Amino acid sequence: MSECDVLIIGAGPNGLELAAYLAKAGLNVLVLEKRHEAGGGLATENVTLGDYIHNTHAVYMMMVDYAPLYQDLNLAQYRLKHIRPSLQFALPLSDGKCLCVYTDLEKTCQSIAAFSKKDAEAYRELYHAAARAMAEFIGPATFAPPVPALDQVVKLQATETGREIIDFSEKSPLEIVNERFENEHVKALMLYLSTHWGVAYNQPGLGYLVMLYLNRAHNYHLVAGGTHMVAQALHKAVIEHGGMVKNSQYIKRIIVENGAATGVEMVDGSVVKARKAVVSTLDPHQTFLKLVGKQNLDKDFAERIEGWQWEKYSLTGVHLAMEEAPNFTAAANNPDINNAFVYVLGYETMQDLINDYETLSQNKLSDKAAFNCCFPSVHDPLQAPPGRHTGLISRFTPYDLEGNRGTIKFKDHLAEQCIATLRKYAPNVTTEKILWNYVSTPYDVQNKFTNMVKGSIKHGEYAPLQMGYLRPNEECSQNRTPVKNLFVAGASTYPGGCVIWGPGYLAANTIAEDLGVKKWWTEPAMVTKAKQQGLL
Repeated sequence: MSECDVLIIGAGPNGLELAAYLAKAGLNVLVLEKRHEAGGGLATENVTLGDYIHNTHAVYMMMVDYAPLYQDLNLAQYRLKHIRPSLQFALPLSDGKCLCVYTDLEKTCQSIAAFSKKDAEAYRELYHAAARAMAEFIGPATFAPPVPALDQVVKLQATETGREIIDFSEKSPLEIVNERFENEHVKALMLYLSTHWGVAYNQPGLGYLVMLYLNRAHNYHLVAGGTHMVAQALHKAVIEHGGMVKNSQYIKRIIVENGAATGVEMVDGSVVKARKAVVSTLDPHQTFLKLVGKQNLDKDFAERIEGWQWEKYSLTGVHLAMEEAPNFTAAANNPDINNAFVYVLGYETMQDLINDYETLSQNKLSDKAAFNCCFPSVHDPLQAPPGRHTGLISRFTPYDLEGNRGTIKFKDHLAEQCIATLRKYAPNVTTEKILWNYVSTPYDVQNKFTNMVKGSIKHGEYAPLQMGYLRPNEECSQNRTPVKNLFVAGASTYPGGCVIWGPGYLAANTIAEDLGVKKWWTEPAMVTKAKQQGLL
């Protein structure tokens, strides 16, 4: 039998982040990971040809400028570097035109003005509103404990920015876009940016996420050397401060004695004891129903855990080893286009996007492949052999798709559809220029990451009753659970998924406070300011 102070289940982004903070605080920390490699969605793999590295899950880092861990843990010392391309999003059109979102506001407005001057001014106004919301509340709230919904509304109503956030929050992404824009191409891109991380286009009550996503749409970063470099940096920070990460660990159950979590029993019968705390970064079903067991839970609590909802669709990734980078037709009018970070292809009007969402809601796939894609090696040559390139196509796909969702034939069909759409906008991407491809469906994602049920990249649907103080429920959103000494810190916990670094950071604060451990880190200035203004 082995022992530690804090035992963390899962070495994904939040598990590693939490472990690094607590290990540096002097606690004896042990992280147990089921897979053979730490990092979870921070995965970079050789899945096509030698020397081509592919970010097989997470690729877009959205919170680099906000997340405290980068400075707190000085991750740059581990050779961690991020790249922020100046042209963030491009929406090429069949007529050779292209709508662009740059890191530079004026260049973005110029691009939009070519389609509608009115929309350019509407975007400028929305840009500033989203920036205010992000700086004053949404950003700080990501790294501060959640507040019950009614209490939070009262706080927001006290400031002008807060009232603006409330106004947005009551509306659906579709309403927000339709109220502000007139051009169909502009609407298409704005609606995509507002929804592609899992917010239903017609779902009211989550409009604050529209503000978040529109603000982040000019703040996407690529990790130099591949996304797994972040996991490597965190892993090193854990080890250097006395913590330990063990891979290929199969846990049978969380041991609960006298109502308190005291460790875990492994599948082989061995036991790991936790003197102070057990933390799960897994989804609610695995944590409570499988590992804790209903016999150790209140009946009402267990029933609510059973009602946890997964995303209605997820992403299929088509990873490409390419002889050359795409040369987009639209680049003839604007050479910048070939250096965009993210391309949105196949959604030329807002109705194109809505039609696709409606098809997905029926567990079907449209015959017309539309998606976002990127070519990391254009910005980071280390991700492909000299002169060659990598590509990633990310297409919405239902998990419960009718037909042979896991067969090679089905994957080949998906890849062919997606490459055909890419070729429509970049004719040089011919069959012979694609040297190899690797396809990962939501079915494959679940097989690879068991807590991403149905390919659920956020460990649970973004819906009003599964967000904020209710993620995953009111008992657990502040990391504590009804089981004494058991904490939660995964993407199904407030504030959510998509490698935003909130759950692990907040769990570190909660656990340090509950255990009476002196925190070596300080509260972010943005959080302190938001509290002083009464927003948190």
